[in-house]
Amino acid sequence: MIRKMGDDMFVREYDEFIMQNRVKVNRYLNKVLWFFVIAGPAIAAGVWAGVFRDISYVTCLCISVVVVLFSLIHLILVKQYPTSRATSIFALSAVDGLLVYMAVSHVSIHLTWFLVPVLSLLFSDRLILFYAVLLNYGMMLGATWATAPYYWSLHTGYDSALAYFYDVMGGFTIETLIMSASAYALGTLTVEYYRELIIKSNTIREKDVQMGEKIDILDSMVEIYDNVNLISFVDNTEMSLRSPEQKKHGIDMTTQTHTLMNQRLMKQVMPDQLEAFKTFTNIKTVRGRLSNKKIISADFIDVVEGWFRAQYITVDSTLDGIPNVVIYVTRNVDEEKRREEHLIRISLTDEMTRLYNRRCYEEDLTELRNKGPEEDIVLFSVDVNGLKTVNDTKGHAAGDELIKGAADCLSLAVGNRGKVYRTGGDEFMAVVHTDDPETIRKTIAERSAEWHGIYTDKITVSVGYAAYRANPGASIDDLEHLADTDMYGEKERYYRENAIDRRR
Repeated sequence: MIRKMGDDMFVREYDEFIMQNRVKVNRYLNKVLWFFVIAGPAIAAGVWAGVFRDISYVTCLCISVVVVLFSLIHLILVKQYPTSRATSIFALSAVDGLLVYMAVSHVSIHLTWFLVPVLSLLFSDRLILFYAVLLNYGMMLGATWATAPYYWSLHTGYDSALAYFYDVMGGFTIETLIMSASAYALGTLTVEYYRELIIKSNTIREKDVQMGEKIDILDSMVEIYDNVNLISFVDNTEMSLRSPEQKKHGIDMTTQTHTLMNQRLMKQVMPDQLEAFKTFTNIKTVRGRLSNKKIISADFIDVVEGWFRAQYITVDSTLDGIPNVVIYVTRNVDEEKRREEHLIRISLTDEMTRLYNRRCYEEDLTELRNKGPEEDIVLFSVDVNGLKTVNDTKGHAAGDELIKGAADCLSLAVGNRGKVYRTGGDEFMAVVHTDDPETIRKTIAERSAEWHGIYTDKITVSVGYAAYRANPGASIDDLEHLADTDMYGEKERYYRENAIDRRR
């Protein structure tokens, strides 16, 4: 009967409940059997008072002895097989056997015939109920047949003992049918009640587990984060979980734009980030921005502690995904930011010269392509002269020194007016904001002339450039091509003026 309910978890828990219930009912039934021991003395008292005229004291003694015997056997079964159906069936059979003996002995307490089916309901087991009903009816049938001649002799309204038997059993049969239908309905309702009770119990247990998990998470968050604020949009309150008092503070959603915690944090935020921080932490917009999301976050700079990350995390929400309860946390991420900046710097920096590398150059050019060149933008293309000869005659250490020297000269000449990139072995590019590119080219030449190394005592570079102001309407790629062309022209002039054969 339980399997039809379809829920495996319910089946397991219900079966376990039935086993535990059967143990308890068997124990109580054993107590009931022991209580029936007083039936013998009670009937004997009735015999003495003249109530039971056809019953002997021997019958009363036999009743008590039989009950004691049944009780002992059942007690042994309860101890050895507390969850067995057989233990339960024996107790019900013992009660029915006692009733038969009493009926045959002319102790006419007819109401007790229906005690056994009623007791069987306590087990919430249809098999036991069916057994109790059938056994009870069979016992009634046999006891009534055996006692029909005796009771017919006491009643003048029947033609024969058989007529008396039919009349009494007819009533018993109707009562049994009514009782069986009622017991079945009551048993079904009991099962349904237990089912709902177990489901509710599971639900409550699951909620307790979930609540416990949430509390554990909150406790962990308190240890991890610098600030942890529990915000409820149900009752419009905030509560700092790091505060020893953990006192709730009301939030006036009509006039208040920021929680008390954020009002305190505002005093530490870098001035140029204050407006962005106010926008992110505006309590009136948090719920909408967090709808159908688990988390929103942003990074800001504390004037004392450095970078920190502010996050709103959904804890509970409506079916539509609108947050009811959120956790607001902040955590110092200054070290993480520094590592991130270091990694970015490494990925965009040439290891040898510490200039920006080709990857950084391509990214910057892409940005210039997207937004278009500015009016004062100038692209420089630079190449070291004679690097191959130095590598061949003095070694690669000397060649590396020459490349580093060229990088230093370029950096000093450009300064803070732009960025210098090493885009190849001895090739460099610079993106500079200037109205006088020729002066920068001369400065590069002057710095190069002043340079002296350990392996070589001079360095020369060929410098070409292309200014957007001189080439209006040109794209950034056009400027790059023009700068390269100008640089190659300078290189040809250098080799020609110094009578150097580039093929050698």
